[in-house]
Amino acid sequence: HVQLQASGGGLVQTGGSLNLSCTTSGFTFSSHAMGWFRQAPGKEREFVSAISWSGLSTYYGDSVKGRFAISRDDAKNTVYLQMNALKPEDTATYYCAANHGVPSGGYSDYFEYDYYGQGTQVTVSS
Repeated sequence: HVQLQASGGGLVQTGGSLNLSCTTSGFTFSSHAMGWFRQAPGKEREFVSAISWSGLSTYYGDSVKGRFAISRDDAKNTVYLQMNALKPEDTATYYCAANHGVPSGGYSDYFEYDYYGQGTQVTVSS
């Protein structure tokens, strides 16, 4: 039974930091690329970040480059998203996703992923 459990969201002030975690089970984590997406009410889903199955390559959406950092711990079957210098526009529900191998359509394509987790809410107050 595949599970992706995102956690670590919360309420933070502008300029603050949060570290999201996505703990997984039920599939071979080390052979899956992992991605983070977010969606705010009334807005389209947005690609945030992804990391290759090897951990050697990372990718970021333009709006978070230089502020967010993705990492993975294969021993813990967990992917992390360290979010710094948070802005009110970062407020959204954040979702993690897993793709076996390399997404043929690109890491930023939500529908390229095989498994999805439930979201964790991040709210940044101004």
